[in-house]
Amino acid sequence: MKISTTNAPAAELESEALILAIPEDADKPTPWEAVDAAVGGIVSDALTGRGFEGKRGQTLSLSTPGGRSRELVLVGLGPSAEIDLEVWRRAVAAAATKARQRGNRKIAVPLPEIDGHDAGELAAAATEATILTSYRYREFKAAPAGRVELREVLIAAPVDVTDATERAHKVADATSWARDLVNTPSNEKRPDAFAALAVDMAADAGLNCEVIDDAAARELGLNALLAVGDGSAVGPRLVLLEHRPAGAEGPPTVIVGKGITFDTGGISLKPPQKMADMKSDMAGAAAVYGTMRVLAELDVPRRVVGVTPLAENMPSSAAYRPGDIIRAYDGTTIEVVNTDAEGRVVLADALAYARKHYEPRCMVDLATLTGACVVALGSHAAGLMGTDDELCDALVAAGEATGERLWRLPAWREYDEIVDSEVANVRNSAGRAAGVVTAGMFLKRFVGDTPWAHLDIAGTAFLDKATPYQPKGGTGFGVRLLTRWLTA
Repeated sequence: MKISTTNAPAAELESEALILAIPEDADKPTPWEAVDAAVGGIVSDALTGRGFEGKRGQTLSLSTPGGRSRELVLVGLGPSAEIDLEVWRRAVAAAATKARQRGNRKIAVPLPEIDGHDAGELAAAATEATILTSYRYREFKAAPAGRVELREVLIAAPVDVTDATERAHKVADATSWARDLVNTPSNEKRPDAFAALAVDMAADAGLNCEVIDDAAARELGLNALLAVGDGSAVGPRLVLLEHRPAGAEGPPTVIVGKGITFDTGGISLKPPQKMADMKSDMAGAAAVYGTMRVLAELDVPRRVVGVTPLAENMPSSAAYRPGDIIRAYDGTTIEVVNTDAEGRVVLADALAYARKHYEPRCMVDLATLTGACVVALGSHAAGLMGTDDELCDALVAAGEATGERLWRLPAWREYDEIVDSEVANVRNSAGRAAGVVTAGMFLKRFVGDTPWAHLDIAGTAFLDKATPYQPKGGTGFGVRLLTRWLTA
């Protein structure tokens, strides 16, 4: 998709469809009076009628014969006092979808004025919205005959927003790639193949990359990763990606992503309903891949390491069993209560390995970890736990800016005691009560004194129902959030 910018006023823009964002409590779109005058007052007429009220997400198309644009697409922003960056992002996505459905390939988006947000932020959000709402996974099925796709987006602002749109374009493209990874069927991304994708991406982006295969993992003592991965015919991998630009010295920031390329539950077999969706259990790793790619493309002056433990959780004669005790990489012993709590087991080795080898300034992990998080928060926010308030606050702020919202959960000592085991240092499942929290407390055992945050993205990484700029299936959740945080 081509994204371009202009300083021309809205009334002078030429496109197939011109998008006008209208607050609910405006008598008419005062920022667009010149557009209204140029098209004979049809916008004002629409606002005084009953067809469009400016409610959030509401859209209306108006034909403009002889105008610079073939039609106008009005989109509601809702009450003025409640308009923020995410409301704007969703409005642009809704309007772009409406324009595309009406056969338009080129749209123009004049930026409104939104309190607290400059033109660059608004332009970036509009860029993300148009790219992400246009995403479809097409690897195995062609688009329907006659489907029109957006090809060009012209963003109009009173100041130069070129840098902001170019940056947002790269972030949105990396998010779309992460979506592709999540949506790829598991037979196409077993641990070896998924690791190879990281190698190829790293070579293209200029990242350092190391892949620890199952043989090397045995020599290193990555026994928790091996316990989960040994049930598969394809052994596990630990992928290490590093962005280290010139001048970026000192300890790195480490981001860790769970990469279970398919999760049957192992011997603690899942029910068959929706098991096919378990192709998405590597969404944390996909977010790390996408983030590392865009950090390199943006040449961010910060040292960052991405760590992704990759495995298939399969039932077989070699699979780990309930009742087993595993000695993890750092020597911590893990009692296996439920083999379907495998994500935290592979992350244990990944966190411990990263802590020892990189001595990071902080670590953040992302994982589709618990169904309990879906029950608690649904698909509107990811769960957040952590040991450092400044780190957690920064992540929450990045989530608010990107619309990838986080909700912080407690990490109190009382919860830590729940994951104690009578026969080992820790158990990998502590039952249903506070399941999202106890899963995080398990991970906390492997981070030592390193400032750490855990994002449970189980409800946000893969959707059953589309939103204005997120399709059904993989969302790429985490790429925009982490990029915002790492570049703040």
